Amino acid sequence: MNALHRLARSWHRLPAWLRVVLVFGAARVVTTLMMLWFAAHQQANPWTGPQPGYTAFASIWDGRWYQIVAAGGYPSELPRTEDGFVSENAWAFMPVYPAVVRLVMTVTFLPWDIAAVVVSVLCGFGAALVFHRLMREVLAPSTAMFAVVLFAVAPTSPILQVAYAESLYFLLLGVALLLVLRHRYLTALPVIAVMALTRPSGLAFALFLLLHLGHRQWCRARHPFPVGEAVRLCVAGLWAAVMGFAWPVIAWIVTGSMTAYTDTELAWRSSYIGHGELVPFSSWFEGADWWMLHWFGLPGGAWVLLPLLVVVALGLLSGPARRLGVDLRLWVVAYLVYLLAVFFPQSSTFRLLAPAFPILGAFAVPRSRVYRIAAVAVSLALQWCWLAVCWRVDGYDWTPP
Repeated sequence: MNALHRLARSWHRLPAWLRVVLVFGAARVVTTLMMLWFAAHQQANPWTGPQPGYTAFASIWDGRWYQIVAAGGYPSELPRTEDGFVSENAWAFMPVYPAVVRLVMTVTFLPWDIAAVVVSVLCGFGAALVFHRLMREVLAPSTAMFAVVLFAVAPTSPILQVAYAESLYFLLLGVALLLVLRHRYLTALPVIAVMALTRPSGLAFALFLLLHLGHRQWCRARHPFPVGEAVRLCVAGLWAAVMGFAWPVIAWIVTGSMTAYTDTELAWRSSYIGHGELVPFSSWFEGADWWMLHWFGLPGGAWVLLPLLVVVALGLLSGPARRLGVDLRLWVVAYLVYLLAVFFPQSSTFRLLAPAFPILGAFAVPRSRVYRIAAVAVSLALQWCWLAVCWRVDGYDWTPP
């Protein structure tokens, strides 16, 4: 027992940043071992031969689309199916991450798969460090550190070490949220711009800033809200909205089709419900109906979706969630509203929910040692399940992560 106490004291004497790095690094080792096991049992597939190496296995699925962008950019003419609809193409994947990887490839002469994994892992470490700073704004030091543990072992955390843009996006999102919490709105402008061209997020962040503005106005009697700050916040909100539309406008200019980006995104849901137009807030109800019929042969998916939304709302109002303060919960609300507006729930749903990661701070609040050990164990078990169901390729697989 004395040895454990000495070890605990030594751990707490380490700088906080080093503890974050060690926690995140240890989690990546565990995830790497899991992925190596799946790679060793992986059969030949459209991206690799049998039993691929780690970096090849980490570059499948959307990683190949990012590689296409890094190598050749975007098509000026949209590819179409035999019946005339826009088919899946590179416009669905934003340019910042493949551009960063291409720069690393140019400087280091590394091949795509290695350079992409290096960029993702380094950005993942950066995201963990920023997440810790974000949690320290609202939580006690020990709770903030356990929130980092949950971030590092989360069920979808393998995405932080594969050829996907999430690591870079989480890093930028964490910085943007931290700047908003500190009311440094103009400083956030370049971060918002790059973030909005890394993953679709500009409109969600604009909605968050609108909610943040409303909250500051509501509380201005208790917490001063000078006119200058209000103006700077409005500028940031308008900038986020502009950047939210920037990529669709760029796709329109290059291809000549006003709906090039949305048509491209809709192509990914055509294997579920066929081709159609984007109708805001309809996709989740269509998806709920599709999944209920597909899995249970029953109609009425909305009756499952609506109670789920009620549970989420109650969770955001719970005591542990309130410990995060208003602003981080407003981001979670804004992002979930954005997903409800534009996203069709499919196999990538769990990954696309990950930008709500500030909510992990609420799960870190309970101090019971048994609870914390169980939380880590359950997260690692779900991580294994996510890799088994979503990442490995099992024959003809239409469920990209």
